[in-house]
Amino acid sequence: MPTYAIHCIDKPMQQALRAKTRPEHLAYVKAKLSQVVVAGPLLDEAGEPIGSMLLMEFPDYRSAVAFAAEDPYAKAGLFQSVAVTAWRQVLPPLPEDRDG
Repeated sequence: MPTYAIHCIDKPMQQALRAKTRPEHLAYVKAKLSQVVVAGPLLDEAGEPIGSMLLMEFPDYRSAVAFAAEDPYAKAGLFQSVAVTAWRQVLPPLPEDRDG
């Protein structure tokens, strides 16, 4: 199944909204845990969350965009921007891509 990167940047000064919405967001992502490659917050230099980054498997681009739009963080208005792009792992090589 294709992998998509969902890259989200929070609106400035929205730490309280992020904290309030976090349990719903985590439950939403955990409901699709079998599709998650890796997920977690983007951090500023002080280690504070400023966004989210998820690599997830979806059957197609439209499904990835729909998932991103239904994220409780997105629905709460937390994000300043959201980008959904196809992604392919190159390094480290997957077992089926290794020579020899």
